[in-house]
Amino acid sequence: MKKKLSFIVLPGFDGMPLYDVLVFFFNGLFKGVITYRAAAIAFNFFLALIPFVLFIVTLIPFVTTPYFQVDLLDLLDEIIPSSVYNLAESTLIEIVSRPSSGVLSIVSMLAIYFSVNGIDAILEGFNQSYHQTEIWPWWKQKVQAFFLMLALSILVFISMSLFGFGKDMINFLATRGIITHKLTLLALIGLQWLIIILSILLSISLLYYFGQQKDREVNKYRFFSPGSILATTLFVFGGVLLKMYFENFSRYNLLYGSIGSLIILLIWLYYNAIILLIGFELNASIRKSRSEAVFKYKVVE
Repeated sequence: MKKKLSFIVLPGFDGMPLYDVLVFFFNGLFKGVITYRAAAIAFNFFLALIPFVLFIVTLIPFVTTPYFQVDLLDLLDEIIPSSVYNLAESTLIEIVSRPSSGVLSIVSMLAIYFSVNGIDAILEGFNQSYHQTEIWPWWKQKVQAFFLMLALSILVFISMSLFGFGKDMINFLATRGIITHKLTLLALIGLQWLIIILSILLSISLLYYFGQQKDREVNKYRFFSPGSILATTLFVFGGVLLKMYFENFSRYNLLYGSIGSLIILLIWLYYNAIILLIGFELNASIRKSRSEAVFKYKVVE
């Protein structure tokens, strides 16, 4: 098995054998206290999520794009567990329907503060990787977290604008009789999931690419990395399965009432935090494997 894996080189692994990468990868998972780091990220995510979502939703009434509000709420309902969405649905709809500059200013300050802390927790989780040797000073990490938060916020609005444009285009083709009603529904579902997957991939790639120190003399850095692709795949498929479990088999709401929705939210955040760290560990393992290979080559010379 070892010999077979030693001859397998996957795309994006910088020419490193699969066996070498897997050795570093599993060392990083088991020796890098990934569950504790994920718990810290999930807690900060929990504090940041509500202000950040409220901030985005508060901006929505000022956007004049038709059905922008409905599209965003539909996407939120598609991504997060239904019980969690139902808990906050009435509040979100009220904010969407009544724009208020006073609410916006208060929520904006809370959103910026907690969102930066949430991104900072992710970067700190990356820094605690078993293979991570270069880390930022705390102030530089805070600045990086702030700009990443802005980039992710812009990405949300771009994604929603693309979804709205694509939806209008599909409806236009349907009204002209170019595509059938059944094909229209399939196209809308496909467009929705395409936007979701691309948004997740871009968000994770942003975090991985700009959320770490880089030694460019030894390692190559790609924006779309094996780690970001793995994390996106686990996020989408694992998230769908987790949502199905919560909706069909879970009894948290029956046992705990509305508090059960918060428990589900924390589990969902914890799962996604683990996914982020797993993808980062894969990238770190590829870099570590390459660094070791370069070091051995220099020693031989």
